[in-house]
Amino acid sequence: MLGWVTDGGLETDLIFHKGLELPGFAAFPLVEERSTAQLLLDYYAEYAAVAERAGAGLVLETPTWRASPDHGALLGYDRDGLARVNAAAVDLVRAAGAGVGQVRISGVVGPRGDGYVAAGGRADEAAEYHYEQVAVLAGAGVDVVHAMTINEPSEAIGVVRAARSVGVPVGISFTVETDGRLPDGTTLRAAVEQVDAAAAPDWYGVNCAHPLHVAGALDGAAWQSRVEVLRPNASTLTHAELDAMEVLDEGDRSLLTSSAAELLQQLPGVTTLGGCCGTDATHVASMWGVPAPGR
Repeated sequence: MLGWVTDGGLETDLIFHKGLELPGFAAFPLVEERSTAQLLLDYYAEYAAVAERAGAGLVLETPTWRASPDHGALLGYDRDGLARVNAAAVDLVRAAGAGVGQVRISGVVGPRGDGYVAAGGRADEAAEYHYEQVAVLAGAGVDVVHAMTINEPSEAIGVVRAARSVGVPVGISFTVETDGRLPDGTTLRAAVEQVDAAAAPDWYGVNCAHPLHVAGALDGAAWQSRVEVLRPNASTLTHAELDAMEVLDEGDRSLLTSSAAELLQQLPGVTTLGGCCGTDATHVASMWGVPAPGR
């Protein structure tokens, strides 16, 4: 049963609506400057308003999807710098939730490689790679670590193992292509069952795919009850098409809203609803059936 609002497409909102440049599609450096940190606080405030209007709790996800070693190194961040910025991101979202009501702090982890291309790595390598970021987020006091846009089971298993080693709850959100399969070709069902057999997370989610694409992955079997988070894209385009675009595809808002509602009927375990690429607070408000902030 739905009870938690979360945010939308942070990076696409900042790039296309706020006019920011985000090298490497990384939002985490913004927490270190007062002016850009304020932009993040303003961004989260919009979703706090949606949650209030919906009578729901608020899940605040840290802007740390790219704050891991390989991506951080491209932006000049070493181990100590990444630890600093991950902890600062937790502090920022905690400040964003001050006085809001019921809030959960979610520490976001992204894939080691491209979110849309499976790297074919091993689970033990993924556990080692993600360990330090997960440990910093846990040490900063997040309620859960959330790995988003995961495109293959092995990396999901590694993230769960890293989280279990430091004693923090963990959720895994897979992304799917237009055919409902993960980028490595695995069906969503097979991915959930494979990860559950090796290192079960506390829950699963699906993000960065339109509801119509997710619907193609569903078969009515018991595994669907494990899906608790839905963060769809606004656009029905493929990941490759979205990567090549120089303007934002904000999608058909009514189609997003109606298809998300239909998807939720098939996923009764979903508790948390937000958006991903191309969505902003107006899309999320529409999916929740409440007026958008400022309207």
